[in-house]
Amino acid sequence: MRIWDIPPDKLCRNHLLGEHNELHAIWNILTQGKKGYASHPETKRWKGKLKALFRVHDDIVREMRARGYNHHSPLDKSLAAGIGVQTSFVDPIEEQMEILRQKGCDCISTGNPL
Repeated sequence: MRIWDIPPDKLCRNHLLGEHNELHAIWNILTQGKKGYASHPETKRWKGKLKALFRVHDDIVREMRARGYNHHSPLDKSLAAGIGVQTSFVDPIEEQMEILRQKGCDCISTGNPL
């Protein structure tokens, strides 16, 4: 489970769409009290920061649409409370970029330099 702290336009298709799915999972855990992955560090860092998570979702959706993908899973903006900026990281951004580079995916090879 991961929400990258890297602009969505830098992510390959798989990471962009995967992040979108995982963001919805975290959103549901935090807004509906779901138990699955509630103790995961990635989930914990978004507690009290649903406004920031909502903004990340907007950025992801904007990039999905720019690539011609459909989007039919909006978040409830009325639940977007708390801090509007994420300042807590599981891995520093530089390390996240290195993780993506080592995956050998299209995050780098499609002209999306990190």
